[in-house]
Amino acid sequence: MFDRPDSGERAILVHISFRYDQENLAELKELAKSAATNPVYVVTGNRQRPDSKYFIGKGKLDELKLAVEEYEAHVVLFNHPLSPSQERNLEGFLGVRVVDRNGLILDIFAQRAQSFEGKLQVELAQLKHLSTRLVRGWTHLERQKGGIGLRGPGETQLETDRRLLAGRIKQIQQRLDKVEKQRHQGRSQRKKSEVPTVSLVGYTNAGKSTLFNTLTGAEIYVADQLFATLDPTLRGYSLSNNTDIVLADTVGFIRHLPHELIAAFKSTLQEASEAELLLHVVDSNAEDRDEIMRQVYLVLEEIGADKIRRIEIFNKIDLLDNVQPHIDRDDAGNAIRIWLSAETGVGIELLYQVLSELFSSSKVRKRCHLQANQGDIRAKLCACAQILEETIDEFGDSELVIEIDVKHLGLLSSVVTEEL
Repeated sequence: MFDRPDSGERAILVHISFRYDQENLAELKELAKSAATNPVYVVTGNRQRPDSKYFIGKGKLDELKLAVEEYEAHVVLFNHPLSPSQERNLEGFLGVRVVDRNGLILDIFAQRAQSFEGKLQVELAQLKHLSTRLVRGWTHLERQKGGIGLRGPGETQLETDRRLLAGRIKQIQQRLDKVEKQRHQGRSQRKKSEVPTVSLVGYTNAGKSTLFNTLTGAEIYVADQLFATLDPTLRGYSLSNNTDIVLADTVGFIRHLPHELIAAFKSTLQEASEAELLLHVVDSNAEDRDEIMRQVYLVLEEIGADKIRRIEIFNKIDLLDNVQPHIDRDDAGNAIRIWLSAETGVGIELLYQVLSELFSSSKVRKRCHLQANQGDIRAKLCACAQILEETIDEFGDSELVIEIDVKHLGLLSSVVTEEL
Protein backbone atom coordinates (compact mmCIF):
# COMPACT_ATOMS: atom_id res chain seq x y z
CA MET A 1 0.00 0.00 0.00
CA PHE A 2 1.11 3.58 -0.54
CA ASP A 3 0.98 6.38 2.01
CA ARG A 4 -1.36 9.22 1.20
CA PRO A 5 -0.17 12.80 1.88
CA ASP A 6 -2.39 15.03 4.00
CA SER A 7 -3.14 17.45 1.16
CA GLY A 8 -2.01 18.71 -2.24
CA GLU A 9 -1.61 15.37 -4.00
CA ARG A 10 0.03 15.81 -7.39
CA ALA A 11 -1.83 13.70 -9.92
CA ILE A 12 -1.02 12.45 -13.41
CA LEU A 13 -4.16 11.99 -15.53
CA VAL A 14 -4.45 9.27 -18.15
CA HIS A 15 -7.06 9.54 -20.91
CA ILE A 16 -7.05 7.04 -23.76
CA SER A 17 -9.43 7.36 -26.72
CA PHE A 18 -11.11 4.23 -28.07
CA ARG A 19 -13.57 3.82 -30.88
CA TYR A 20 -16.39 3.02 -28.44
CA ASP A 21 -18.14 4.85 -25.59
CA GLN A 22 -15.72 7.72 -25.09
CA GLU A 23 -15.12 9.28 -21.70
CA ASN A 24 -14.65 13.03 -21.33
CA LEU A 25 -11.22 14.46 -20.50
CA ALA A 26 -12.63 17.73 -19.14
CA GLU A 27 -14.82 15.70 -16.79
CA LEU A 28 -11.77 13.77 -15.54
CA LYS A 29 -10.07 17.07 -14.70
CA GLU A 30 -13.17 18.19 -12.77
CA LEU A 31 -13.29 14.88 -10.92
CA ALA A 32 -9.61 15.21 -10.01
CA LYS A 33 -10.16 18.71 -8.63
CA SER A 34 -13.25 17.56 -6.74
CA ALA A 35 -11.09 14.86 -5.13
CA ALA A 36 -8.72 17.62 -3.85
CA THR A 37 -5.82 16.61 -6.10
CA ASN A 38 -3.65 18.84 -8.25
CA PRO A 39 -3.43 17.58 -11.87
CA VAL A 40 0.11 18.33 -13.10
CA TYR A 41 0.28 16.35 -16.34
CA VAL A 42 -2.05 14.58 -18.77
CA VAL A 43 -1.17 11.48 -20.77
CA THR A 44 -3.39 11.01 -23.81
CA GLY A 45 -3.38 8.47 -26.60
CA ASN A 46 -5.39 6.29 -28.97
CA ARG A 47 -5.81 2.53 -28.95
CA GLN A 48 -7.97 -0.06 -30.63
CA ARG A 49 -8.47 -1.91 -27.33
CA PRO A 50 -6.98 -1.87 -23.81
CA ASP A 51 -3.79 -3.82 -23.12
CA SER A 52 -4.59 -6.81 -20.94
CA LYS A 53 -1.63 -6.27 -18.60
CA TYR A 54 -1.18 -2.48 -18.26
CA PHE A 55 -4.28 -1.10 -20.09
CA ILE A 56 -1.91 1.19 -22.04
CA GLY A 57 0.88 0.27 -24.46
CA LYS A 58 4.62 0.15 -23.73
CA GLY A 59 5.30 3.61 -25.19
CA LYS A 60 2.63 5.34 -23.10
CA LEU A 61 3.72 3.32 -20.07
CA ASP A 62 7.26 4.70 -20.39
CA GLU A 63 5.89 8.23 -20.88
CA LEU A 64 3.77 7.81 -17.78
CA LYS A 65 6.76 6.54 -15.77
CA LEU A 66 8.86 9.56 -16.77
CA ALA A 67 6.02 11.96 -15.93
CA VAL A 68 5.59 10.41 -12.48
CA GLU A 69 9.30 10.85 -11.77
CA GLU A 70 9.58 14.34 -13.28
CA TYR A 71 6.57 15.79 -11.48
CA GLU A 72 7.04 13.69 -8.33
CA ALA A 73 3.42 12.62 -8.58
CA HIS A 74 1.64 10.92 -5.70
CA VAL A 75 -1.12 9.26 -7.70
CA VAL A 76 -2.07 8.34 -11.27
CA LEU A 77 -5.74 8.74 -12.17
CA PHE A 78 -7.14 6.74 -15.10
CA ASN A 79 -10.28 7.96 -16.84
CA HIS A 80 -11.32 4.34 -17.32
CA PRO A 81 -12.22 1.33 -15.16
CA LEU A 82 -9.23 -0.92 -14.57
CA SER A 83 -9.19 -4.59 -13.68
CA PRO A 84 -7.59 -5.49 -10.33
CA SER A 85 -4.61 -7.06 -12.10
CA GLN A 86 -4.08 -4.02 -14.34
CA GLU A 87 -4.15 -1.76 -11.28
CA ARG A 88 -1.61 -3.93 -9.44
CA ASN A 89 0.68 -4.19 -12.47
CA LEU A 90 0.63 -0.42 -12.99
CA GLU A 91 1.38 0.28 -9.34
CA GLY A 92 4.25 -2.20 -9.39
CA PHE A 93 5.76 -0.58 -12.49
CA LEU A 94 5.16 3.08 -11.54
CA GLY A 95 5.78 2.86 -7.81
CA VAL A 96 2.82 5.12 -6.93
CA ARG A 97 -0.88 4.62 -6.28
CA VAL A 98 -3.07 4.07 -9.31
CA VAL A 99 -6.79 4.86 -9.10
CA ASP A 100 -9.28 4.16 -11.86
CA ARG A 101 -12.39 6.19 -12.67
CA ASN A 102 -14.66 4.17 -10.39
CA GLY A 103 -12.24 4.40 -7.47
CA LEU A 104 -11.93 8.17 -8.01
CA ILE A 105 -15.70 8.68 -7.88
CA LEU A 106 -15.93 6.50 -4.77
CA ASP A 107 -13.21 8.61 -3.13
CA ILE A 108 -15.14 11.83 -3.85
CA PHE A 109 -18.30 10.30 -2.41
CA ALA A 110 -16.38 9.30 0.72
CA GLN A 111 -15.20 12.90 1.18
CA ARG A 112 -18.67 14.42 0.68
CA ALA A 113 -21.01 12.10 2.58
CA GLN A 114 -22.33 13.83 5.71
CA SER A 115 -25.34 11.91 6.99
CA PHE A 116 -25.24 8.56 8.78
CA GLU A 117 -27.00 6.90 5.85
CA GLY A 118 -24.75 8.53 3.27
CA LYS A 119 -21.59 7.38 5.06
CA LEU A 120 -22.91 3.83 5.28
CA GLN A 121 -23.81 3.83 1.58
CA VAL A 122 -20.39 5.06 0.55
CA GLU A 123 -18.59 2.60 2.83
CA LEU A 124 -20.63 -0.26 1.41
CA ALA A 125 -19.73 0.77 -2.14
CA GLN A 126 -16.06 1.13 -1.24
CA LEU A 127 -15.90 -2.27 0.46
CA LYS A 128 -17.52 -3.98 -2.52
CA HIS A 129 -15.03 -2.25 -4.80
CA LEU A 130 -12.14 -3.16 -2.47
CA SER A 131 -13.17 -6.81 -2.22
CA THR A 132 -11.89 -7.42 -5.77
CA ARG A 133 -8.61 -5.64 -5.00
CA LEU A 134 -7.91 -6.99 -1.54
CA VAL A 135 -4.68 -8.67 -2.59
CA ARG A 136 -3.05 -5.22 -2.98
CA GLY A 137 -2.90 -4.73 0.76
CA TRP A 138 -0.68 -7.77 1.36
CA THR A 139 2.07 -7.41 -1.20
CA HIS A 140 4.60 -7.45 1.63
CA LEU A 141 3.64 -11.02 2.61
CA GLU A 142 4.14 -14.32 0.85
CA ARG A 143 1.19 -15.52 -1.22
CA GLN A 144 2.61 -18.85 -2.36
CA LYS A 145 0.14 -21.48 -3.41
CA GLY A 146 0.98 -25.15 -3.64
CA GLY A 147 1.43 -28.28 -1.59
CA ILE A 148 2.20 -28.86 2.08
CA GLY A 149 4.84 -26.52 3.45
CA LEU A 150 4.50 -24.04 0.59
CA ARG A 151 1.56 -21.97 1.89
CA GLY A 152 2.88 -18.67 3.25
CA PRO A 153 1.31 -16.41 5.88
CA GLY A 154 -0.09 -14.11 3.20
CA GLU A 155 -2.76 -16.55 2.17
CA THR A 156 -3.93 -17.04 5.76
CA GLN A 157 -3.99 -13.28 6.38
CA LEU A 158 -5.80 -12.70 3.11
CA GLU A 159 -8.51 -15.23 3.91
CA THR A 160 -8.96 -13.71 7.37
CA ASP A 161 -9.24 -10.25 5.88
CA ARG A 162 -11.80 -11.44 3.34
CA ARG A 163 -13.96 -12.86 6.11
CA LEU A 164 -13.73 -9.58 8.06
CA LEU A 165 -14.62 -7.67 4.91
CA ALA A 166 -17.62 -9.89 4.20
CA GLY A 167 -18.78 -9.50 7.80
CA ARG A 168 -18.55 -5.72 7.62
CA ILE A 169 -20.47 -5.64 4.33
CA LYS A 170 -23.22 -7.76 5.87
CA GLN A 171 -23.38 -5.49 8.94
CA ILE A 172 -23.64 -2.31 6.84
CA GLN A 173 -26.29 -3.89 4.60
CA GLN A 174 -28.39 -4.75 7.67
CA ARG A 175 -28.18 -1.16 8.91
CA LEU A 176 -29.11 0.19 5.48
CA ASP A 177 -32.07 -2.20 5.37
CA LYS A 178 -33.37 -0.55 8.56
CA VAL A 179 -32.92 2.90 7.01
CA GLU A 180 -34.74 1.69 3.90
CA LYS A 181 -37.68 0.54 6.03
CA GLN A 182 -37.86 4.00 7.58
CA ARG A 183 -37.80 5.63 4.14
CA HIS A 184 -40.48 3.21 2.95
CA GLN A 185 -42.69 4.15 5.89
CA GLY A 186 -42.24 7.82 5.07
CA ARG A 187 -43.16 7.24 1.43
CA SER A 188 -46.18 5.15 2.45
CA GLN A 189 -47.40 7.90 4.76
CA ARG A 190 -47.06 10.49 1.99
CA LYS A 191 -49.00 8.24 -0.39
CA LYS A 192 -51.69 7.68 2.23
CA SER A 193 -52.10 11.42 2.72
CA GLU A 194 -51.81 11.78 -1.07
CA VAL A 195 -49.00 14.31 -0.92
CA PRO A 196 -47.21 14.02 -4.30
CA THR A 197 -43.42 13.82 -4.43
CA VAL A 198 -41.45 15.78 -7.01
CA SER A 199 -37.81 14.67 -7.38
CA LEU A 200 -35.03 16.78 -8.84
CA VAL A 201 -32.69 14.65 -10.93
CA GLY A 202 -29.90 15.43 -13.33
CA TYR A 203 -26.22 15.37 -14.08
CA THR A 204 -23.88 16.40 -11.31
CA ASN A 205 -23.23 20.17 -11.15
CA ALA A 206 -26.30 20.98 -13.27
CA GLY A 207 -27.75 23.17 -10.49
CA LYS A 208 -30.21 20.85 -8.73
CA SER A 209 -29.31 21.96 -5.22
CA THR A 210 -29.38 25.65 -6.22
CA LEU A 211 -32.87 25.19 -7.65
CA PHE A 212 -33.95 23.25 -4.56
CA ASN A 213 -32.71 26.06 -2.30
CA THR A 214 -34.47 28.67 -4.43
CA LEU A 215 -37.78 26.83 -4.28
CA THR A 216 -37.79 25.80 -0.63
CA GLY A 217 -35.53 28.29 1.13
CA ALA A 218 -33.31 25.41 2.31
CA GLU A 219 -29.59 25.89 2.79
CA ILE A 220 -28.11 22.85 1.06
CA TYR A 221 -24.39 23.19 0.38
CA VAL A 222 -23.82 24.46 -3.16
CA ALA A 223 -20.48 24.68 -5.00
CA ASP A 224 -19.26 24.72 -8.59
CA GLN A 225 -17.87 21.19 -8.42
CA LEU A 226 -18.92 17.63 -9.14
CA PHE A 227 -20.91 15.87 -6.40
CA ALA A 228 -21.02 18.92 -4.09
CA THR A 229 -23.88 17.26 -2.18
CA LEU A 230 -24.72 13.58 -1.81
CA ASP A 231 -27.27 13.25 0.94
CA PRO A 232 -30.91 13.41 -0.19
CA THR A 233 -33.02 16.23 1.21
CA LEU A 234 -36.82 16.39 1.35
CA ARG A 235 -38.83 19.52 2.02
CA GLY A 236 -42.55 20.20 2.05
CA TYR A 237 -43.71 22.91 -0.31
CA SER A 238 -47.09 24.64 -0.74
CA LEU A 239 -48.21 25.73 -4.19
CA SER A 240 -50.26 28.85 -4.86
CA ASN A 241 -53.47 26.76 -5.03
CA ASN A 242 -52.88 25.49 -1.47
CA THR A 243 -51.72 22.08 -2.69
CA ASP A 244 -48.90 20.53 -0.67
CA ILE A 245 -46.11 18.65 -2.40
CA VAL A 246 -42.77 17.20 -1.28
CA LEU A 247 -39.62 18.21 -3.14
CA ALA A 248 -36.70 15.76 -3.08
CA ASP A 249 -33.13 16.65 -4.04
CA THR A 250 -31.19 13.54 -5.11
CA VAL A 251 -27.54 12.72 -5.76
CA GLY A 252 -26.23 13.88 -9.12
CA PHE A 253 -25.66 11.40 -11.93
CA ILE A 254 -22.56 10.96 -14.04
CA ARG A 255 -21.76 8.91 -17.12
CA HIS A 256 -20.91 5.32 -16.23
CA LEU A 257 -21.88 5.77 -12.60
CA PRO A 258 -20.20 2.82 -10.80
CA HIS A 259 -22.57 -0.07 -10.22
CA GLU A 260 -21.38 -0.29 -6.62
CA LEU A 261 -22.77 3.21 -6.04
CA ILE A 262 -26.08 2.49 -7.76
CA ALA A 263 -26.53 -0.57 -5.54
CA ALA A 264 -25.45 1.23 -2.37
CA PHE A 265 -27.57 4.31 -3.05
CA LYS A 266 -30.64 2.27 -3.98
CA SER A 267 -32.78 3.63 -1.13
CA THR A 268 -31.74 7.19 -1.95
CA LEU A 269 -32.42 6.84 -5.65
CA GLN A 270 -35.77 5.23 -4.85
CA GLU A 271 -37.04 8.72 -4.00
CA ALA A 272 -36.75 9.35 -7.73
CA SER A 273 -38.11 5.99 -8.88
CA GLU A 274 -41.29 6.39 -6.77
CA ALA A 275 -41.93 10.10 -7.42
CA GLU A 276 -45.03 11.37 -9.22
CA LEU A 277 -42.94 13.82 -11.26
CA LEU A 278 -39.26 14.19 -12.15
CA LEU A 279 -37.73 17.61 -12.76
CA HIS A 280 -34.71 16.86 -14.94
CA VAL A 281 -32.33 19.76 -14.31
CA VAL A 282 -30.05 20.38 -17.30
CA ASP A 283 -27.07 22.72 -17.66
CA SER A 284 -28.27 24.51 -20.79
CA ASN A 285 -24.80 26.03 -21.25
CA ALA A 286 -22.94 22.70 -21.39
CA GLU A 287 -21.20 21.98 -24.69
CA ASP A 288 -22.16 18.29 -24.66
CA ARG A 289 -25.66 18.94 -23.33
CA ASP A 290 -27.39 16.29 -25.45
CA GLU A 291 -24.89 13.58 -24.47
CA ILE A 292 -25.19 14.50 -20.79
CA MET A 293 -28.99 14.25 -21.03
CA ARG A 294 -28.65 10.83 -22.65
CA GLN A 295 -26.47 9.64 -19.75
CA VAL A 296 -29.11 10.79 -17.24
CA TYR A 297 -31.79 8.86 -19.13
CA LEU A 298 -29.62 5.73 -18.96
CA VAL A 299 -29.29 6.02 -15.17
CA LEU A 300 -33.04 6.67 -14.82
CA GLU A 301 -33.68 3.52 -16.83
CA GLU A 302 -31.28 1.55 -14.62
CA ILE A 303 -33.09 2.57 -11.41
CA GLY A 304 -36.55 2.00 -12.93
CA ALA A 305 -37.55 5.67 -13.14
CA ASP A 306 -37.66 6.03 -16.93
CA LYS A 307 -41.47 5.67 -17.14
CA ILE A 308 -42.24 8.50 -14.69
CA ARG A 309 -43.49 11.79 -16.12
CA ARG A 310 -40.55 14.11 -16.66
CA ILE A 311 -40.17 17.84 -17.27
CA GLU A 312 -36.82 19.22 -18.38
CA ILE A 313 -35.55 22.27 -16.51
CA PHE A 314 -33.04 24.03 -18.76
CA ASN A 315 -31.06 25.86 -16.09
CA LYS A 316 -28.34 28.55 -16.28
CA ILE A 317 -29.94 30.56 -19.09
CA ASP A 318 -28.17 33.60 -17.60
CA LEU A 319 -25.03 32.18 -19.26
CA LEU A 320 -26.69 32.03 -22.71
CA ASP A 321 -27.09 34.88 -25.17
CA ASN A 322 -30.55 36.11 -26.14
CA VAL A 323 -32.48 33.39 -24.30
CA GLN A 324 -35.50 34.51 -22.30
CA PRO A 325 -37.33 32.40 -19.72
CA HIS A 326 -40.16 30.48 -21.34
CA ILE A 327 -42.12 27.21 -21.34
CA ASP A 328 -42.01 24.70 -24.20
CA ARG A 329 -45.22 22.70 -24.58
CA ASP A 330 -46.24 19.72 -26.69
CA ASP A 331 -49.17 19.63 -29.13
CA ALA A 332 -51.56 18.82 -26.26
CA GLY A 333 -50.46 21.91 -24.32
CA ASN A 334 -48.51 19.96 -21.68
CA ALA A 335 -45.30 21.54 -20.38
CA ILE A 336 -42.24 19.56 -21.44
CA ARG A 337 -39.41 22.06 -20.86
CA ILE A 338 -38.88 25.20 -18.77
CA TRP A 339 -36.04 27.65 -19.41
CA LEU A 340 -34.86 29.47 -16.26
CA SER A 341 -31.93 30.39 -14.03
CA ALA A 342 -31.92 29.01 -10.50
CA GLU A 343 -28.96 31.24 -9.61
CA THR A 344 -30.65 34.56 -10.52
CA GLY A 345 -34.27 33.47 -10.02
CA VAL A 346 -35.24 34.42 -13.57
CA GLY A 347 -38.08 32.19 -14.79
CA ILE A 348 -38.76 30.55 -11.42
CA GLU A 349 -42.35 31.82 -11.56
CA LEU A 350 -42.85 29.68 -14.70
CA LEU A 351 -41.95 26.58 -12.69
CA TYR A 352 -44.43 27.60 -9.98
CA GLN A 353 -47.06 27.95 -12.70
CA VAL A 354 -46.42 24.51 -14.20
CA LEU A 355 -46.39 22.77 -10.81
CA SER A 356 -49.70 24.43 -9.90
CA GLU A 357 -51.17 23.24 -13.20
CA LEU A 358 -50.11 19.66 -12.56
CA PHE A 359 -51.07 19.40 -8.90
CA SER A 360 -54.42 20.98 -8.18
CA SER A 361 -55.96 20.42 -4.76
CA SER A 362 -59.10 18.27 -4.70
CA LYS A 363 -59.19 17.30 -1.01
CA VAL A 364 -62.02 17.89 1.44
CA ARG A 365 -62.38 17.37 5.18
CA LYS A 366 -65.20 15.22 6.50
CA ARG A 367 -66.44 14.13 9.89
CA CYS A 368 -67.77 10.58 9.76
CA HIS A 369 -69.26 8.09 12.21
CA LEU A 370 -68.25 4.44 11.90
CA GLN A 371 -70.03 1.66 13.73
CA ALA A 372 -68.00 -1.02 15.46
CA ASN A 373 -68.86 -3.57 12.74
CA GLN A 374 -67.65 -1.34 9.86
CA GLY A 375 -64.02 -2.35 10.08
CA ASP A 376 -63.82 -2.95 6.34
CA ILE A 377 -64.66 0.70 5.59
CA ARG A 378 -62.19 1.84 8.23
CA ALA A 379 -59.45 -0.21 6.58
CA LYS A 380 -60.19 1.39 3.20
CA LEU A 381 -60.18 4.87 4.74
CA CYS A 382 -56.79 4.19 6.33
CA ALA A 383 -55.44 3.28 2.90
CA CYS A 384 -56.65 6.35 0.98
CA ALA A 385 -57.41 9.09 3.53
CA GLN A 386 -55.59 10.89 6.31
CA ILE A 387 -57.19 10.47 9.74
CA LEU A 388 -56.82 13.77 11.59
CA GLU A 389 -58.84 13.00 14.74
CA GLU A 390 -60.48 9.91 16.22
CA THR A 391 -62.59 9.21 19.32
CA ILE A 392 -64.17 5.89 20.30
CA ASP A 393 -67.31 5.68 22.48
CA GLU A 394 -68.31 2.96 24.94
CA PHE A 395 -70.08 0.98 22.19
CA GLY A 396 -66.95 0.77 20.05
CA ASP A 397 -68.21 3.24 17.46
CA SER A 398 -65.66 5.71 16.06
CA GLU A 399 -65.97 9.41 15.38
CA LEU A 400 -63.40 10.40 12.74
CA VAL A 401 -62.22 13.63 11.17
CA ILE A 402 -60.54 12.77 7.88
CA GLU A 403 -59.01 14.51 4.87
CA ILE A 404 -59.87 12.70 1.66
CA ASP A 405 -59.66 13.30 -2.08
CA VAL A 406 -63.05 13.87 -3.72
CA LYS A 407 -62.50 10.87 -5.98
CA HIS A 408 -62.70 8.59 -2.91
CA LEU A 409 -65.89 10.07 -1.44
CA GLY A 410 -67.83 7.01 -2.57
CA LEU A 411 -66.34 5.13 0.37
CA LEU A 412 -68.36 7.34 2.73
CA SER A 413 -71.76 6.59 1.18
CA SER A 414 -72.70 4.13 3.95
CA VAL A 415 -71.50 6.20 6.93
CA VAL A 416 -72.85 9.34 8.54
CA THR A 417 -70.77 12.29 7.30
CA GLU A 418 -70.62 15.99 7.93
CA GLU A 419 -68.78 18.61 5.84
CA LEU A 420 -66.11 20.60 7.74
